[in-house]
Amino acid sequence: MRVAIQGFRGSFHEVAARQYFDAAPTLNFCATFGEVVAQVANGRADAGLMAMENSLAGSILPNYLLLERGDLVITGEVYLPIQQHLLALPGTALAEVRAVHSHPMALRQCGDFLSRFPQWQLVETEDTGLSAQLLAERRPPGVAVVAGAQAAEAFGLQVLAPSINDDPNNYTRFLLVERAAEAQPVARPDKASLYFYTAHAPGQLARVLTLVASHGLNLSKLQSCPRPSQPWHYGFHADLEFEVLAQLELLLAELPAVTEELRVLGRYRRGSMEFGEEMVKERHAERREASRGQQ
Repeated sequence: MRVAIQGFRGSFHEVAARQYFDAAPTLNFCATFGEVVAQVANGRADAGLMAMENSLAGSILPNYLLLERGDLVITGEVYLPIQQHLLALPGTALAEVRAVHSHPMALRQCGDFLSRFPQWQLVETEDTGLSAQLLAERRPPGVAVVAGAQAAEAFGLQVLAPSINDDPNNYTRFLLVERAAEAQPVARPDKASLYFYTAHAPGQLARVLTLVASHGLNLSKLQSCPRPSQPWHYGFHADLEFEVLAQLELLLAELPAVTEELRVLGRYRRGSMEFGEEMVKERHAERREASRGQQ
């Protein structure tokens, strides 16, 4: 399995990808999320893993636009617990730090800790793992990075301050995407992601939400995104949880009457905050079963 991820060795995307797949995947490291989507779309990767939101830092809005515009389908999700650490070269003292490098989402997750050191320069980079790698290779004095324990281990860095994220219950949600033309149906889905927009008039969004509630689905996420070339008009990404697929199908039959565009971005199994080894094996057995059923 070739899986495209945003980030490099030692990144949280690498941890999430290796956690999700029961066999070690071949990882295609990408500098941007746009490159992840492009690799899946052009067949250089079988699937892509994209971070969508963090429980402290919020949504990664550009990724919702990538989902909206790409010919991809969501086939799974991962919730990964995130512990951010302040890493430095061995022997570095906290008093010697002058600058901290990391991905902007990682810096946002550690705002309380970093605000205690207003003299530090915060430098946004493209990836936590790459920041750790460059620190180990270039060895600039007075520089620390925010990254995970896996980056410290991979590049021989010292944990200068452990678990500096604002809340210990810090999770990032990742989505697995595949080419729509080749993705196999997921067995027993209990979650779906939709994109829609409504007439720009009072009460239109409320009509959609009323229908969702009337069919007993749980709206676990509603994210507005600007519509290009239409200032102050928005489309919506909605994540819906359900017990049986019939609930979703009944809703989809009625939504066209209250929306101007409606797309199903994926039907899949919802992730768990306790994504253990047995769940991984169960889901891959289900994917293999569904694949045989299509042959």
